[in-house]
Amino acid sequence: GDGCGHTLLTPHSGTLSSKNYPGTYPNHTACRWRLRAPAGTSLLLAFGDVDLEPSEHCARSSLLLADPQAGTSYGPYCRNAVPPAPLLVTNSSAMTILFNSTSHRSGRGLLLSYATSQHPAGVRRRCGQERALPPLPALCFSVYCPAGCKDIDGDIWGNPSQGYRDTSVLCKAAVHAGAIADELGGQVTLSREKGITLYESAFANGLHSKRGSLSEKRLIFHKAGGPRLPACPLLLPACSDVLEVASFNASSWWHEVDVLGRDRAWVAERAALGTAGHSWAAHPGSEAAWLELDLGTRRNVTGIITKGSSEQHDYYVTSYRVSSSRDGKNW
Repeated sequence: GDGCGHTLLTPHSGTLSSKNYPGTYPNHTACRWRLRAPAGTSLLLAFGDVDLEPSEHCARSSLLLADPQAGTSYGPYCRNAVPPAPLLVTNSSAMTILFNSTSHRSGRGLLLSYATSQHPAGVRRRCGQERALPPLPALCFSVYCPAGCKDIDGDIWGNPSQGYRDTSVLCKAAVHAGAIADELGGQVTLSREKGITLYESAFANGLHSKRGSLSEKRLIFHKAGGPRLPACPLLLPACSDVLEVASFNASSWWHEVDVLGRDRAWVAERAALGTAGHSWAAHPGSEAAWLELDLGTRRNVTGIITKGSSEQHDYYVTSYRVSSSRDGKNW
């Protein structure tokens, strides 16, 4: 409709606003958004801003949310009938949002973010409305940012190399830093460090940051697999990809000769997670066996997955110890 402003909707998160937000929304306009989450998930909506001119029963301007699956509705909302809480947790994977205006004089309009139940922390990062501090006093933390924050009103100071002033809009700064793509949103990991005297402006990822003076703290965004790693790996988002292994090595391997006299080598390379058939196995009777995986470069490891070999032999490891090395010599 003609009352729709900035809108970016994805299956997992998104952001929407009325036309001209945060300026006064126009007269006699309407907009309808339809949100749909993946099957098996539900929608969580965060009201970043609902500033519609007050009227009896919100007749002049209103926001109404309808759940087509359950046949329920929320609202209408306006300035004298605001949502009871900034966060609406639904039990539905679909939602229709209706915005209407008649003649009015004032009001910024509507700003709303959403995420699915897969990312419950995402809607707490309401685009343009929340800074990183003081709500998050931890030195290192991880949050989920909804898609669509790039074009929402709000200032950022700094750049990816030096960090961002702690008064910057968090998710918009994450897009500027390249930690997430605005079209998708996503999990970001930050550390809070000592502030600096001057934050230089920069143009990055379609955004201009501002030049600003010192602040007590600054924010550093950490990219997965990047050279700078946060000091709190337990707060990193769950791993989503299997790391590539440059080479395998092992203390020994089993050279099997089956009942038909055929050779089969249970070499170290067979330890790759996606390998079909038999796996790696140490030489029978060997003690203190070890398997070495060279990741090729410094990587961030958030979990370890093992699997046994069920082909003819039910082999698996019951316990192991993990060591790491920078040079392959000192562990």
